[in-house]
Amino acid sequence: MPAENTSGEPEDIEVRDPVSAPDAEGVPRRVTRRFPKFTRDTARPEGGGRAASADALAARQWPIIAVLSGVALGLLLTALDQFRIGTVLIGVSLLAGAVLRWMLPGVGMLAVRSRFTDIATYGVLGTAIVLLALMAQPDPWLQIPFLKDTLHFTVTN
Repeated sequence: MPAENTSGEPEDIEVRDPVSAPDAEGVPRRVTRRFPKFTRDTARPEGGGRAASADALAARQWPIIAVLSGVALGLLLTALDQFRIGTVLIGVSLLAGAVLRWMLPGVGMLAVRSRFTDIATYGVLGTAIVLLALMAQPDPWLQIPFLKDTLHFTVTN
């Protein structure tokens, strides 16, 4: 859009593509607000903008505090001879972290990697911990019949 100078006549202003600082070869790179399709470097932290105050940044950390509190309580129960209940609580806390990462747009420090990788990591680890806790001996709460057959097939006397 033409701008007007002090005499009232419009003058043309040349607008160029915004460029950032030069890269390693000294060539300026085009700046865009979109994330690239393929990540080639470390992504900026989720919600790492400057607009929020320090109080807002601290309040945004409740998801990681909730998950870590559940894991800490599970570890305490495990240390107090409640192995199965404690390890199930640890696994459920990780599964809750996966659900929080999936449902909430901003989860603070619970976001470590991409959303998909975080959900997959928390979900697989949480599921594995819960299943192993339920199958732990003695007196397992969950028995999977084919595992016993697989063990007898692989281990011979």
